[in-house]
Amino acid sequence: MLSGIQATLTDAMGPLGPLIVLGGVGLLMILIALPVMLRKQRDRFAELKAEARPKGIASSGKNLRRAARGERLEKYAQYLEPQKAEELSALRLKLLRAGYPDKSAVHMYHAAKMVLGIGLMAIGLILALIKSANQDVPTQTMMLYTLLPGVAGYYLPQYWITKRAEKRQQEIISGFPDALDMMLVCVEAGQSLDQSIIRVARESRSGYPALADEFELVSNEVKAGKERVVVLKDMANRVGVPDVASFVTTLVQSATFGTSIADALRVYSADMRDKRVMRAEEKANTLPTKLTLGTMMFTVPPLLIILIAPSAHGIVLMMSKMGGP
Repeated sequence: MLSGIQATLTDAMGPLGPLIVLGGVGLLMILIALPVMLRKQRDRFAELKAEARPKGIASSGKNLRRAARGERLEKYAQYLEPQKAEELSALRLKLLRAGYPDKSAVHMYHAAKMVLGIGLMAIGLILALIKSANQDVPTQTMMLYTLLPGVAGYYLPQYWITKRAEKRQQEIISGFPDALDMMLVCVEAGQSLDQSIIRVARESRSGYPALADEFELVSNEVKAGKERVVVLKDMANRVGVPDVASFVTTLVQSATFGTSIADALRVYSADMRDKRVMRAEEKANTLPTKLTLGTMMFTVPPLLIILIAPSAHGIVLMMSKMGGP
């Protein structure tokens, strides 16, 4: 049936008939959906907030720009965020682990997927039309030229967030043993745990900014009056690193049973140093296996050519002489 429809459209509108019909249907659907999407829903909470705001108080230009950007995205919040609470929470946690704690990060993420998907698909369509003007291109090839850039643009933000989260977690894992050693020194010098966290956040800013951001967020939440145990558990959940989760568990148990925090930090920091050495040894032990393929590709073929080429050349000459007159 699809082949018959394609043949009918090709006979009626030329080689680009199926693509033109597909684009027309998509454009018609967009035109139908635009009035619904652009309709501004009445937000009673925003109206009450505007009424309760004191008049005559001017905000800074930076805050006004942030508010304007948030309001522009807030208009399309129902289309730029998942409708299920579980999916929304999982996406926010994923963006937090990638280093995007802003409230509008979810909206920006979905807006980037939509813009890149539609933009690259339009670019692919233009390139396909240009190529079809110069030579005959099959319909399947035209659809691939059009759809593949759109799919790549749609999944590009997801790939970026995943890779950024992995890089950030690796940075936290690398800097966590040094941060524990510094925290242990601060606690043994007479500082409290909160003061040591602030000092570690300040000193590790140059080498491990992701870890410094997490410790700084912990110190700010504790200053705001949030319970320390809850703040530490939120940090472990937000970071998603097993070493940090074990560290939080150690501090919570030390505070629960009344043991010395310095002793707990001393034991755990030594364990973290041992783990870092074991990770380095594991990477060193995997190098020979990774180098095997390169060795076989770039060493064995030249060696075989050097050893076999003279003999093969001699055999060819001998066979040519035997076959001659």
